[in-house]
Parts: sequence; C-alpha cells; structure tokens
Amino acid sequence: MLGTLFKKLGLKFSLNDPQWGRNSQNDNKQNNDGKKPNNGPPDLDKLWQDFNQRLTRLLGSKSGGGGGDSSGGGFNPGMKGAGVGVGAIAVVVALLWLASGFFTVQEGQTGVVMTFGKYNHATTPGFNWRWPYPIQSHEIVNVSQVRTVEVGYRANAKNKQPKEALMLTDDENIIDIQFAVQYTLKSASDWIFNVRDPEETVRQVAETSIREVVGKSKMDFVLYEGREKVALDTSQLMQQILDRYKVGVQITNVTMQGVQPPEQVQAAFDDAVKASQDRERQKNEGQAYANDVIPKARGAASRLLQEAEAYSARVTANAEGDASRFKQVLAEYQKAPAVTRDRMYLDTMQQIFANTTKVMVDAKSGSNLLYLPLDKLISQSVSGATAPAAGAGSTSTGTIPSTSMKDGASTVEQRPQSDERSRDSRDSRDREGR
Repeated sequence: MLGTLFKKLGLKFSLNDPQWGRNSQNDNKQNNDGKKPNNGPPDLDKLWQDFNQRLTRLLGSKSGGGGGDSSGGGFNPGMKGAGVGVGAIAVVVALLWLASGFFTVQEGQTGVVMTFGKYNHATTPGFNWRWPYPIQSHEIVNVSQVRTVEVGYRANAKNKQPKEALMLTDDENIIDIQFAVQYTLKSASDWIFNVRDPEETVRQVAETSIREVVGKSKMDFVLYEGREKVALDTSQLMQQILDRYKVGVQITNVTMQGVQPPEQVQAAFDDAVKASQDRERQKNEGQAYANDVIPKARGAASRLLQEAEAYSARVTANAEGDASRFKQVLAEYQKAPAVTRDRMYLDTMQQIFANTTKVMVDAKSGSNLLYLPLDKLISQSVSGATAPAAGAGSTSTGTIPSTSMKDGASTVEQRPQSDERSRDSRDSRDREGR
C-alpha cells in the first residue's frame, strides 16, 4: 500500500537506481551525447533538494500551473492525487490505532476494561479487543493466585514485628502471636477500584481481627487448646469485614506460626508452666490411685453385704426349720412322752458319738489296758486292706496318737497289738455292753 502511494506521489527511492535524483533532461542529454551514464552513488544533497521540490509541488496551489518547469520535465500532480495520498496515510494510521486495542488474557486471569478510567466490563481468558488508548484501557488481574499476607513477622518467624505481634488477652496478659493469612480474589473489579492499597488493607483487617479474638480469650486458651479455634474465628471475622468493605477477597486459610509469651518473661512463664504440669501430673496420679482403690473397696463392701445377707438368710432359715421341727417333735411328744424322750436321747447320743473320737478304759478291773479308738482302727483296717502287701511275714507298724484322759492320767502311747488280742478286746467290750 505504501509503495502504491509513493508511486502516485511520483517518488522513486531506490539505492540501486544510478539515475535516482536526476531529471529526465539530464538523462536525455547524456544519452544524446553518447556518453556512458554515471553509475556511482547518488548525491545526498541532490536527493534532499529533489525531495523538497517534489513535496513543494505536491502541496502547491491549484492555480500554480505556471510554477512548473518550463522544460516540461517537472512533476505537477493535481489536488485529487494529494487527497488520495493523505487519505491512504490516514487509513493506515487508523488501522494501526485500532490494532493496538487487541490484548490476550491468560488462563486463571481476568481482564478489567476501563473507559476513560471508569470500569466498563471484565473479560474472560483468551484473545480480546477494546477501544485503543485514550478511549479505553485494561488491567490484567490474576484471580487464581493464592496470595499471602504476614502479620507479626516478615519472611521468617525470627524477623518479628513487635508492634503487630504483641497483643492483650482477656485476663490482662500480653501474648506474642505470628500468623499468616492466605487468600484469593473473587472480584477483580472490587480489588482494583474499591480500596486504594488492597494488600495493606488485608493486613490491617487481619491484625484487627486477631486482636479482637485474642482480647476475648484467656491466655492459656490461646497458648494451648484454643489455637485452632482462634484461627477459625479470625478467618470468619476477616471475611465479614472484607465483605463489608467490598475488597473482593476470599479468605482461604489462617495459619498460626508462633504463639508464645513475650521474650522478657519467657523464663518465668516456663517455670509457671512446669509447676502447672507437675500439679496436673500429681492430680492425675491421685485420680488413678483413687480409680484403682475405690472400685476395690466398693467391691469388698458389696461382697460383705451380700455375705451378711446370705448369713442372715441362712440363720433365719435354720431357725425357722428348727422351730418347725421342734413343733413337730412337741406334737409327737404329747402323744407318747416316754417313747419320744428315749428316741430323742438315742438320736442325740448317736450324733454326738458319730462326730467324736472314742477311747474306752476298763475302770472296773483297775487294769491299765486301754481300748483303742474304734473309728481309728476301722479306718486303718480299711486303708491297710487296699494297700498292697509289702512281703511275706511282714507286719504293719504304726503309731497311735496320744490321748489325754479326763482323770488326770498322762498321755499314753500304745503300740499295735496282734489281731487275736484285738479280737479278744472287742469281745470283752461287747459283753460289757450287754
């Protein structure tokens, strides 16, 4: 297009042309003389002078027909050609101006288009166009980026900011807190237009929120079991304040980097914490001992109560049974007193002699011969019959326990006698009994 325009203007700029800048008369004259044309580089002064002449002729007046070269070799275009050239230049400039309005928005970003500095609309990711400057302008905002603001420190926990970190708790103690807030943008237009410095606004809102939450909590709660609760409450309060300001921010996370007492009282606070931990440990040990002893004591008391109730029930039942038996015996005694009395006597003696060891002494003849306990002899004879024989001609030996006599006689130890003598003793006892 520019080449066509220059052709219309009659301008021929070519460094390869040896006759560039020379008029046709000189060319004809040289050709008529038969001389070889000069193939050297063009004269710059001549080029500049020729360009000025042609430009003057192009912009000259319409009635300036006599201003042309009398030889007829000059260039004198009309106003129509000049208008076409100026229009072509204007079209090219307009196209270039319109092309400057194209811009590209990457994925995860939003383009905000402004008309004379005022918000017009937001664009989606991709290739977009707006009216060029100065009518419209645009600003690209990354809405998917997770931004971080630090309160109480910068870059690392050692680089503390005491003015931001120190705050007062509900029990009038000073505590040192460092935390970080992560957030994303949910409205690019609000982020650009509603606040002057949005990042500093988020930092100040975070500091204000944490001070309000900590000011309503105890020191021990913030230091130990309440860290997550403090972070959650701070996040919710920040979101409420930022929504009220219309900053276009969405809080994603609040992370506690460090919660501790001030460095000036750290040693004293550690001693107090150790004492508190010792107290809790001793309380736990006492509680564990109580949990071990009290159930055992309760179990023993319950067992004793149950045994007492069982004994009471047994004694009561025995008493009721004895009373019932006595009543039955009384009824039979009233029917036959003598027979019942003898029967009661015999039964009583049978029970007594069945449960006692009996030793019979021949007191009438004045002999020292003792009649051994019958029940012991019977039990020994039964055990001897079941035991295997030790050998032919062997006799069993044993020791009879000593028995104390009621007559004041000393304890007598008897050796086992032969079977014949034992049989004679049993026969004599039977006769005496008859």
